[in-house]
Amino acid sequence: MADTVLYEVADGLATITLNRPEAMNALDTETKDALRDTLREAGADQSVRAVLLTATGRAFCVGQDLKEHVSTLRGPATPGGKTMSTVQEHYNPIVSAIATMPKPVVAGVNGVAAGAGAGFAFAADYRVVADSASFNTSFAGVALTADSGASWTLPRLVGPGRAADLLMFPRKITAQEAFELGIAQKVVPTEELPAAALAVARELAQGPTVAYAAIKESLAYGSSHSLIETLVKEDELQERAGTSADHRIAVEAFLNKERPKYVGR
Repeated sequence: MADTVLYEVADGLATITLNRPEAMNALDTETKDALRDTLREAGADQSVRAVLLTATGRAFCVGQDLKEHVSTLRGPATPGGKTMSTVQEHYNPIVSAIATMPKPVVAGVNGVAAGAGAGFAFAADYRVVADSASFNTSFAGVALTADSGASWTLPRLVGPGRAADLLMFPRKITAQEAFELGIAQKVVPTEELPAAALAVARELAQGPTVAYAAIKESLAYGSSHSLIETLVKEDELQERAGTSADHRIAVEAFLNKERPKYVGR
């Protein structure tokens, strides 16, 4: 594992930490490779029931490392090559891993999240944001369109009109505005961010994992299907959740007036 991405698993929680603070966690190739592979590992690990994605230093992630990117732009064209191949090789699989893994992903946003960094946070299921942090789509500021899933996730968070505004006129979105827009679910004092994000992620890691996976799937499905189609999908997913061990545990605990101790199955 690269030093630019740290990985730890404990008590059902996988913590993935971007660790390039000297570059504000800008995404060079080494970091993108490591983040993609680590997310895939966490998604496939049956012992992992929730994921916390966070970062060291004063930034969450400022997006693509433009110092590395400019060498691609200045270099000789490769026959049949793609200037922006990193979207297919890195950003698409990273966002897919976050959004589709059958377990909740919490983004602990400790500082600025810009460009692809914002896209990664948007793809998470829950965002705990430091009050000194901010978001910026950034793409149009360097004459690019949205990537890292932002054209799909952002309209679902803030609505299509606001998404167009934030993408076409990129600017700093403060933590408070992010909360008001629906981007951040929780804003906490900066010094409390690590503990607050960890608490949310740990609670999810001890929860009904099968139900959480079904909730993620139903939300994604319902956003692009009709009511009737979604009702059919809900029936399918409820059957899956209803036959889980955790559902039986929850019902027994309710009848016994006890707190359920879920097993994640």
